[in-house]
Amino acid sequence: MSTETHDRHVADSHDHAHDDEEAHGSRKGYVIGFLLSVVLTAIPFWMVMTKPLDGQATALIIMAFAVAQILVHMIYFLHMNRRAEGGWSMMALLFTIVVVVISLSGSLWVMYHMNANMMPAQDMSQMG
Repeated sequence: MSTETHDRHVADSHDHAHDDEEAHGSRKGYVIGFLLSVVLTAIPFWMVMTKPLDGQATALIIMAFAVAQILVHMIYFLHMNRRAEGGWSMMALLFTIVVVVISLSGSLWVMYHMNANMMPAQDMSQMG
C-alpha cells in the first residue's frame, strides 16, 4: 500500500469516526431521557392508582403519555433524528408506524364489529 493510499484511508476513517460521534449521546442526554421516562411512567401509574378522572379520560391520557415516552426513547436512547443514517432510519420508523396503525385500527375495527354483530348468549339458548 502506498503512503498516499494509506494517508487517504486514514483520513477517511477519521471522517467516519467523527460522523459517528455525533450520533452518540452524552451523559446529560441519558440522564434527561431517564428522568423524563420516570416521570412519564409515574404520572400514569398515579392516575390508575388514585382514579382522579373517569375511565375513558384516564385511558386517553395514559395513551398520550405512552406516545410521549416512545418519543423520549427514540430521541434520547435510540438517537433517531433526520440526520441519522441519511434519513433512512426515519423512513423505516415512518413505515413501521404506518404498519402498526393499520394493524391496530384493523384489529379494533374487526373486534368492534364482531362484538356488535354477535348474537347475545340468551337468544342462543332459546333457539335449541
